[in-house]
This record gives sequence, C-alpha cells and structure tokens, in this order.
Amino acid sequence: MKEIFENSLFFGVGISVGTYLLGIYLKKKLKIFIFNPLLVAITVTIATLLVLDIEYKSYENGAKYLSYLLTPATVALAIPLYEQFMELKKNFTAIMVGIASGVVTTLLTIFVMALLFKLTHTEYVTLLPKSITTAIGIGLSEELNGYVAITVTAIIITGLFGNIAGDYMCRMFGIKHPIAKGVAIGTASHVMGTARAMEIGKTEGAMSSLSVAVAGAMTVGGAIIFENFI
Repeated sequence: MKEIFENSLFFGVGISVGTYLLGIYLKKKLKIFIFNPLLVAITVTIATLLVLDIEYKSYENGAKYLSYLLTPATVALAIPLYEQFMELKKNFTAIMVGIASGVVTTLLTIFVMALLFKLTHTEYVTLLPKSITTAIGIGLSEELNGYVAITVTAIIITGLFGNIAGDYMCRMFGIKHPIAKGVAIGTASHVMGTARAMEIGKTEGAMSSLSVAVAGAMTVGGAIIFENFI
C-alpha cells in the first residue's frame, strides 16, 4: 500500500484536494470555526503522511502541480476588484493609507519582537515577509538571505490565523465598514485571508484582493529599509 502511494503522481493532489473537501464538509456540518478547511487539510495531510510513513518528497511529487496554480489564482483576484472599481476610486486615498498603515505596523511589530527575543539578523529578516503572499514572500526572503522554509511557515500560519479569526477580530474592534474590513484582512493575512473576505462580501473580497497586491509591493520596499535596523 505504501509503495502504491509513493509511486503515484496523483497521491499528493488527491490527498490535498480530498482533505480540503473534508474540511469544507466539517465546517458546514459542525459550524465550528476551528474546523477551517485549510487547517483541516494541513492537519489531516500531515497525520496521513506520518501514519503511512510516507516521505514528504513522495507527497510533493504530486502536490507540486497544485503550486503551479498559485500565481494565476493570485492574479484572478483582480476580477472582484474590477467589479468594485467605483468603490476603489471613491475611497482611494483612505484605502492606500490603510494598507500602508498595516504594512508599517507589521514591520514594526516584527522589529520590536526581534529586539525582545534577541533574534539574529537572519532570523529577523526571515519574518519580515510573513504577511504577504507566498509568491512574493519566498523571493523577498531569498533576497534578504533569510530562512525560506521558515518564511513560508510564518506566511501560512499568518494566513490561517487571518482566515479563521479575521472576521472575529474585526467585530471585536468594532470594524464594520466593508472596505475597512477588506483592507484589514487582506493587508494582514494575504491570499488566505482574502478567501475568507470573499465569503463575507463582494466589497470585502475586492478590497482584500487589492490589499494583497499593494501590501506585497509596499512590504518589499519596507523590508529593504527595515532589514538594516538589526
């Protein structure tokens, strides 16, 4: 059985898609936030690999084909933005200031945490791209000579938190305007957060998708400046 899975090119894709669909089912059935489809997919996939004693490389041989869809999926986020173009035009200044504030806050938070926990320069720059999409974050981490694997992990954890708790955090702090919610979620938790924002509403999804792209560009510039602080 183990050999069949290891030699199958479709094993990685199958378990990734299957566990995600399981997560969707559990979320709809149980209506408990912890059963987030992304979290369920990651947890069940890891558990399956451990139980069946299958090496990650065997899983990756199939799962890598899903990674090819990452860039076009990110580009496709421009569609809801186009549909909400008039909202963007009317609130352009406020949206840009909101995204910039989020980016600066993220970078400052990492800087302060690096000082508190006495991180090395390499560890510090590794975390700077944590709130931007993987496609941009990997390249930025490599440019800054950070630990790319840890950067990817930080990006995934940040995205998962935004996907699971982003809407609850907005409610907690009294953020009710759809544009403000979209900007906050997209800037803080990139594409994973945007997936949740699209479930909340069209305006939230459109503003969140815009924030992913703009925050990514701002973070690249900001990280280059902040890397010299430590």
